[in-house]
Amino acid sequence: MIIDLKRNTKKIPVPASGLRVKKNSIYEPNQLNDFKISRGKFSDYLTCQRCFYMDRVAGLDTPKTPGWSLNTTTDYLLKKEFDYCRKLQKPHRLFLENGLDHYVPFQHEDMDKWRDSLHAGLSIRYKNSNIILTGGVDDIWQDTKTKQLIIVDYKSQAQNGEINIYDYLKDPFHKGYKTQMDFYAYLLTKMGYKVSSNSYFLVCNANRQKEKFNKVMHFDEYLIPYEWNIDWIEEKIDQMITVMNSHDIPAANPCCRNCAYSEQFSKRCNSMQ
Repeated sequence: MIIDLKRNTKKIPVPASGLRVKKNSIYEPNQLNDFKISRGKFSDYLTCQRCFYMDRVAGLDTPKTPGWSLNTTTDYLLKKEFDYCRKLQKPHRLFLENGLDHYVPFQHEDMDKWRDSLHAGLSIRYKNSNIILTGGVDDIWQDTKTKQLIIVDYKSQAQNGEINIYDYLKDPFHKGYKTQMDFYAYLLTKMGYKVSSNSYFLVCNANRQKEKFNKVMHFDEYLIPYEWNIDWIEEKIDQMITVMNSHDIPAANPCCRNCAYSEQFSKRCNSMQ
């Protein structure tokens, strides 16, 4: 269980209301003003409609998870590597090692904006609605032969042994990774770009077999190809918008531990009064 204290900009604990205060982050059913839905919030909808509704529509301020500083640092350093190759428009070392010498990091003036998931990201207006879909990619490469774009997502982990492509993609805990890639492919396609059917997870797996730390953590790198699929996305987005425009709180996912905890918490409080 996460016990999260609300803090101000000086990191001093302050009273928590349980409600968000930014009005543009709360959706009013059937509103006409534009409203952004990020890739992460779409994933929340797919996971538990009730949690999604209470967050985006009811405006509850959900507890935050701690930041993943080591993963973020891995991403940051990888981006520096690929940006160096992007500037020179030459293949990255991983491309050469995997027989992909016809790949280069995609050069575009909006690349930094597309990678900024908090303030920008890839962005489209969904059909003719007021819903703006956004998502921040880790990187985009380009096939110099076909000129198609290749979506890339960095993943950092620590798993014993070598990584098997089949097992990695079949892992139930990685279903969200594939959803994430499908969503990015949908956005890029709707933005008018030709996108390769193959995307890649660049997996950095920390090597635990080393005898000592010595201030250095070693990683094995894997390129896991994934053939994205966007056929299912619009149906789910349409359903999500219907839920957002309803004044009825949707049913919880019976497997959602957040909803189960909230229900039991309320019962215990009422029984002890």
